[in-house]
Amino acid sequence: MKSLAHLIGALPIAAGMMLASALPIQAGSTRPEAAPATAAAPLCGKRDEIVRSLGDRFHEKQQAVGVVDRSAILEIFVSTAGTWTIIATGTDGNSCLVSSGEGWDSTVMMAGADV
Repeated sequence: MKSLAHLIGALPIAAGMMLASALPIQAGSTRPEAAPATAAAPLCGKRDEIVRSLGDRFHEKQQAVGVVDRSAILEIFVSTAGTWTIIATGTDGNSCLVSSGEGWDSTVMMAGADV
């Protein structure tokens, strides 16, 4: 199951600190040990690092983008397996994860049409 916690090790938070990896592997061990995620800390970092991590870890590619206002855009990344992630990016080049999940459906819907 996909979780935002899987990205924690790859994303610096806004204060410039790194969060601990969600699944650190101890030296000499082949089994990942679960580490607690920090719920209060936003998952933010440089956009290019986040996009690279989404591609490397979940094979997600940008599918949609929308302008929020003059200072931010919203992007949706989706994989062929159906995982998805939404990030918000500011004009400073930093992004924060908004939400993620599984079961994305790319059905094209038309305004005014009954679903």
